[in-house]
Amino acid sequence: MHEPEESPVVRELRAFTEWVGAGRKLTATGQITLADARTLVALLDTGDVVDPDIGGRVFKTTSSAELPGLVRTFLWARAAGLVRVVKGRLVPVKRAGPMLARPHALWQAAFEAFPRLAEAVCPGGWWTSPLHEEFAPVVRTLLTRLYGGSAPVTELYELSWERASAPFVIEKPERARQANDQDTERVLSALERLGAIEVTNEKAALTPLGLEAVRRSLGEAGPGDPVYELKVTLLDTDEPVVWRRLRVSAGISLARLHRILAVAMGWADYHLHLFAAEGRRYGRPSREWDIDVLDETATILAEVASGEGARISWEYDLGDGWEHEIVVERTMEAEESVRYPVVVAGEGACPPEDCGGTWGYREFRAALAVPRHEEHEHLVRWAGLTSAAEFDPERFDLEAVRRAVLKIA
Repeated sequence: MHEPEESPVVRELRAFTEWVGAGRKLTATGQITLADARTLVALLDTGDVVDPDIGGRVFKTTSSAELPGLVRTFLWARAAGLVRVVKGRLVPVKRAGPMLARPHALWQAAFEAFPRLAEAVCPGGWWTSPLHEEFAPVVRTLLTRLYGGSAPVTELYELSWERASAPFVIEKPERARQANDQDTERVLSALERLGAIEVTNEKAALTPLGLEAVRRSLGEAGPGDPVYELKVTLLDTDEPVVWRRLRVSAGISLARLHRILAVAMGWADYHLHLFAAEGRRYGRPSREWDIDVLDETATILAEVASGEGARISWEYDLGDGWEHEIVVERTMEAEESVRYPVVVAGEGACPPEDCGGTWGYREFRAALAVPRHEEHEHLVRWAGLTSAAEFDPERFDLEAVRRAVLKIA
């Protein structure tokens, strides 16, 4: 599926909105009337069965809420801004009318609305999965993973569970995991039906439509988009000062910016981290936090750094406490031939991971500089060096860092 016209979701949303016409009366509970539901199930081919015959016994459908395919289309059209409810009536949104004749715009609206469709894609029941509660972050996590390349479906199930369960203490993990896997299957199926992903041989990958949509959602800059030139400095270290200069989209999420910064600086990225700006902290939601931390996946750089001269902080490894200052040195427009992010300059080697923060780093360098130091041999072995001369605090290979950032990007 490479064109939006081929998406069943696009066809359903267009047909549904055209059916709404000048307006349709809803039930007292805000549902589509059963009479209208019978018409729509046939019109949209939602896969629902009205009055199903099960084992020779007919079960009467009493509400359109019992028709999940129709409910999904109804809620998706509302989330995409195609229709709205006014005084008990379902009416079209006038400014969205031209979108019906523009399949790409309609597809993009459907894609952008998807993270708000928890009730439509993963309806609650006797047991609500963690994914249902963390629907939008899980969707962003799965799509971001696929932006990096195809992935086994089993890996996506693991990612979904890891991200969905992070904010909670799970009392019955086996039952919760089962419910989460069922909802993950629903998410992948809905994204495939939209045309954002394709699943073959137990592997999932973004379609060309999905690739471009995720690129935009992640804030990767296209030609003419705003770009920030950042200087990132590791604070409180002796000469040489460790710093990097890089250019990133102003629309990049803080979660993605963290990954880029970790690679650019040289960190292994297996510790917790936090951004801080204007008294607010941003990071990855986790049960480990005992402070208020906003979701970095839902926050873009431009929201916390308004432009040239803006400053924010980034702390990596909350135990060792590596504090970095990030300064927006200038703003520019993305060039057509450049893919962002890109590292343009820097100095100094990244300190060894887990060396004890700035104080420990000073001790490490001092011990390596004196062969007769009591910790010299121990720290050489600890750092995985064959000799102290292998570690050069002034070493910085710009091209190697550029390649590493391009790979992770």
